Amino acid sequence: MKVAVSIPDPLFQDAERVSLRLRIPRSQLYSRALEAYVGQHSGVEVTARMNAALAKVGTSTEPGWEHPGLEVLRREKG
Repeated sequence: MKVAVSIPDPLFQDAERVSLRLRIPRSQLYSRALEAYVGQHSGVEVTARMNAALAKVGTSTEPGWEHPGLEVLRREKG
């Protein structure tokens, strides 16, 4: 897909130097950079959703209740 974007001149010049050094087309450099950025931030999104889900579950104050993960570890050690 073709996309038109505006970026600051210094960033464009830096990207131009990197694409020449790596011997890849500028569009490939931009695609790789965007892929890395999106990948980095999608992990943050997943963590936020997991934290929200865990917050809904909460913890129990009932005697004998233990975090399920700890129980799994105990079984694996045994």
